[in-house]
Amino acid sequence: MLIKINGEEVEVADASTIQDVIDETNAPYTPGSIVCLIKGKKELEQNISKYKIKTNKGSIIIQLDESEEAKPLVDVFKNQYEDFVDLNIRWSTPTEVAVGPIVTDLEPTSDEFKYYEGDVVLSLSSFSNESTHLIMLKENTTNVYSVPPHNKGIFAKVIGGRKTLESLTDDDAVTGIEPIVVRSTTTDSASVSDLTTVLEEGNELYTYISFEIDEDSPTCVEHLFSLVKDGRIKVSYDSESFVGFYDLAGLEKPQEDTTQRTRGTITVRNNGVGIGKIFVYRENRVLTPNHTTVGKIVKGMEIIDIAKENDFITVKAEQQRLMLLNKTQKEATEILSAVGVEHMIDGLIDEDAIIVEQVPKHTIDILREGRVVTKAVNKEDLCIIKFVDDAPRSVRYFKLLSGLLENPVGKIKVHFAVPGMHIVIFEGDKKSAKGLIPENNPVEKVIRGQIGITNMASKSAGLIGIRFEDNYEFGPTAESFDATNIIGDVVSDYDSLEKLKEGVEVYVTESNHES
Repeated sequence: MLIKINGEEVEVADASTIQDVIDETNAPYTPGSIVCLIKGKKELEQNISKYKIKTNKGSIIIQLDESEEAKPLVDVFKNQYEDFVDLNIRWSTPTEVAVGPIVTDLEPTSDEFKYYEGDVVLSLSSFSNESTHLIMLKENTTNVYSVPPHNKGIFAKVIGGRKTLESLTDDDAVTGIEPIVVRSTTTDSASVSDLTTVLEEGNELYTYISFEIDEDSPTCVEHLFSLVKDGRIKVSYDSESFVGFYDLAGLEKPQEDTTQRTRGTITVRNNGVGIGKIFVYRENRVLTPNHTTVGKIVKGMEIIDIAKENDFITVKAEQQRLMLLNKTQKEATEILSAVGVEHMIDGLIDEDAIIVEQVPKHTIDILREGRVVTKAVNKEDLCIIKFVDDAPRSVRYFKLLSGLLENPVGKIKVHFAVPGMHIVIFEGDKKSAKGLIPENNPVEKVIRGQIGITNMASKSAGLIGIRFEDNYEFGPTAESFDATNIIGDVVSDYDSLEKLKEGVEVYVTESNHES
């Protein structure tokens, strides 16, 4: 049977499931994500009300008449609009432009009617259905167009491209007609997470979204890249006009490129309430300097249209993120070589060393300069942490402070270290620590290697600490248990951390991070 997957027609075996087709076509898909299932083209176009008529001079947008009287004409147009493609402008007068002829099943009348500028009419020239023309009115007129006995033959209105319409002559041609998909077009489609669903002839399946980046917003584009974890993103909020992704809310970002927020545009809030939030627009919104444009959805808007809060969406960017942190020097060289970027190494040159810093930081800047400098450390010098699930606010605080919220490697600075105390304390941030309520407090003892944060029960809220021996009284920041939030365990060799001096920076990463 014939179906479409991500816009491409494929022949698959009868009774194939979604999983079968994904496997057979190697379609991009991350397990746990939703897919969009549309029954077929006819079902999809039932909800379409706008069409773009393309010509060699430009495009004209028409809006279909939704009245019951016009329905028979609208049905004919929806079923046969492709027949008008590649036809010449049959005639152009100061009053009208005609395209055709095509053959329809319509019957003509000989009545005269009043028409207005912008009316789009199906006319049966010479009272013959074999000479059906599409006529677009440039000005008001009264005429006998041999129209069918429905709504004076009017099935649509011109709502865009009037300059193009005025410029057309009989030397021009229609090069294409395509439905304009808006959010309401796909509201009858199904959001599917059960990959054992059996497909039918004519089904359309979408498994991922893809976006192009805005090269005039290098910092905010990197923010967008940071949102994608393990090849997917999680919807935080959905409304009629946009889908929101709020995992990085609160991270301040600069105003860079600002454009019209048209359907499919991706922006980052750069000012005001909700700073750092990312939005994908289902409908056009007005221009605002408070949103930086970071990209545009180029494939998979159908998934954006049907996505709901807490859904996961598979993502594939047209431009690969050049994030080298937590990769070996050898891996980085291979990645950069593939895109024609020179890899320069500062300091440790061991191929197996782990990269902890890169300059420039942003993908767009790296591509512009054609080179990147990396700094690496021996793998044993990287502090690897396995975070708990029971302290979400505290874990987020640590990731925000260290940089792990946006990058696979972060760093923290030693604030207090005294030999023989079996403890090291790292700097915090009092402003960010204001929301650190008690969570995951130690009960009987703090275990060697646990990492904790001082919560709001203490004036020292926000400090981060690691203990190098079990303790039954005090937490990793030397606070009482009720003022201590345990956020995880250091799972790498931490003996060297006990010997660190104040002011030293320690590079950290997450144990289950997939770089």
